[in-house]
Amino acid sequence: MKTENPVILSPEVAEAKAAGRAIVALESTVISHGLPWPDNLKLAQELETIVRQHGAVPATIAIIEGHVKAGLSPHEMERLATGDTPVRKVSRRDFGSVIARREYGATTVAGTMLVAYMAGIHIFATGGIGGVHRGAAWDVSADLPELSRTPVAVVCAGAKAILDLPRTLEWLETYGVPVVGYQTHEFPAFYTPISGLMLQDCVHNPREAAALLSAHWGFGMRSGVLVTAPIPASAALDPAKIEADIQQALADADAQHVVGKDITPFLLSRLVEISGGESLQANLALLRNNASVAAQIAVELKKLG
Repeated sequence: MKTENPVILSPEVAEAKAAGRAIVALESTVISHGLPWPDNLKLAQELETIVRQHGAVPATIAIIEGHVKAGLSPHEMERLATGDTPVRKVSRRDFGSVIARREYGATTVAGTMLVAYMAGIHIFATGGIGGVHRGAAWDVSADLPELSRTPVAVVCAGAKAILDLPRTLEWLETYGVPVVGYQTHEFPAFYTPISGLMLQDCVHNPREAAALLSAHWGFGMRSGVLVTAPIPASAALDPAKIEADIQQALADADAQHVVGKDITPFLLSRLVEISGGESLQANLALLRNNASVAAQIAVELKKLG
């Protein structure tokens, strides 16, 4: 069975679509699983403000009492943020379960891409994608296959640095996902712009990025596109220091037998502790930057029709 309108658009997003305005999708896991209350709500509001400041309309995506929504009301966003209501982390596989049980759900990169595409939104800003985990080539994030089959541009600071970046790039290449550097020829390493992994394609401004996306999809390609924007230099962490912190976090996860879907949130939380909060501040800075870049690209893409 198929619902005619599986995604409910907020009034603001619906009006923007009707008027042909640029829209940027935003994920909701950063609200419910990324930061503590009330910092999570403040960040979500700030990211929406940044998108609006650059001429686009934000569409934060989540499941509210079993209803899949693109664009949230202030009350709905607060319900996700407070922690008073259980919120499930939702990737592609989880939608049926969460909808049927009328639960609250916060969408991952893969989940947000899927809903954005269903809602007719082609630009999505996030922090970093999931990828191939270090030491476990079989442990591959659902974000990667979603990028290979869903035509949405994901603006991010690369893959999360806790992952195996070379293997992640190899996976994306094998499955035909373009990885484009935004004002860089090097794949960003999330907390730092330096990874040592060079990219074939680089765009220098939002107009060039929009032209590439238009050409990619105009040719009939059905994959997503990864647009990687390095963390601002003022917020970047020391590469050697953050790598040492990651190694410590990985050792702690191994010692505590943390595996599967729990590994990424454990590592990110542990990094905040080990780095004395530096990794968190870097994460916030790159999220703000990505929202800004995504909004500018979305505006330029609309100009191309």
